[in-house]
Amino acid sequence: MKPRPSVIAHRGASGYLPEHTSEAKVLAHAMGADYIEQDVVATRDSELIVIHDIFLDDVTDVAEVFRGRARDDGHYYAIDFDLAEIRELRVVERRHRGTDEPLYAGRFRGHDARFRVATLGEEIALLQGLNATSGRLAGICPEIKEPRWHFEHGVDLAQLVLRELGRYGYRDHESPLYVQCFDSRELKRMRTELGTRLKLLQLLPASDAASPTLTPEIFAPIADYAAAVGLPYELLVDRSGGRAPVLAPSSLLSIVRNAGLTVFAYTLRRDRVPDWAPSFEELLRLLLAEPSVGGLFCDHPDIAVRVRNSLSS
Repeated sequence: MKPRPSVIAHRGASGYLPEHTSEAKVLAHAMGADYIEQDVVATRDSELIVIHDIFLDDVTDVAEVFRGRARDDGHYYAIDFDLAEIRELRVVERRHRGTDEPLYAGRFRGHDARFRVATLGEEIALLQGLNATSGRLAGICPEIKEPRWHFEHGVDLAQLVLRELGRYGYRDHESPLYVQCFDSRELKRMRTELGTRLKLLQLLPASDAASPTLTPEIFAPIADYAAAVGLPYELLVDRSGGRAPVLAPSSLLSIVRNAGLTVFAYTLRRDRVPDWAPSFEELLRLLLAEPSVGGLFCDHPDIAVRVRNSLSS
């Protein structure tokens, strides 16, 4: 029997509340997500905060609170602020870069709501508390963001994250988490130099994953240090049939499976369904029913959980 695929709440229940807020993580837990994602960057005082970008512009009011603190490129970088300063910021729904227009027009519009940036430790403590009171174990899925960039600014982000995870009891392969990163060198370093025994997830960007050179020889070395690979969901689906496409698993899935890696598809969004998909639910159903897919990242975890559960009922 196919193991039950996992639903990873992408930046929390980000289809309903501003991404990476504590409120979005609580909602994702209540919706039954198996894992909840944390993107992790560092502040000037080497505190770990949960935010998707290394800069603060698109999801906070930093330009209003700290006017004039941008770098020459116009960005307000998290590493240029102490944690105490970042705690002054209000988190908002993600905007189109450089504008006040929301990236997803139909998402949360509570202009007077007050959301804050959380530290990695605060979020883990919150989710572990919810696990204890609900009796349901939800894992975590921290991503090491831009490790090379952090090194250039004197911060060993991976080491700091592993230390914080260990402080909360995540120490080996049995721990309910995946540590993810796009940088293969950093994941290899975490396995060898830093000696982590945690499950690692190698993310591949769309540009690399679409490369015609993505052969079995590419994935075999990944299996030496990682347990899973994250791929854009579009590459996992073959489409045919003209106006009424028939969706079928792609050959890439068998290549990754034969390398001994679990496949996680990213990122499914109800408000970003491709034209070739009959519906959001049908797209979820295709991926979740495919034996080679171990799970998927989704902005709307309640819908993914419902579809996943219907497949096993």
